[in-house]
Amino acid sequence: MPAGDKSKYTKKQKRQAEHIEESYEARGYSEKEAERRAWATVNKIHGGGELPGGSGYGQDENHEPMQRGGKRSHVHRDASNRDEVEPE
Repeated sequence: MPAGDKSKYTKKQKRQAEHIEESYEARGYSEKEAERRAWATVNKIHGGGELPGGSGYGQDENHEPMQRGGKRSHVHRDASNRDEVEPE
């Protein structure tokens, strides 16, 4: 199987990657970089392709990568706001 082959991924995983890719493109990433990051995220969630023969077959999903982005940006935003406020 050549590198980059997506035959061991389920339809759900392919849909997830597509939606994640669209999100990255909306944030200004190039199409190639958005696709790379999207599949990296899907692999982090599922551990690889979930069909028999894929590395994620039989593994539980890790939902942390789906929740991580909002928490990171929220923490970053709060920290930047604190720096702007001058003490009295």
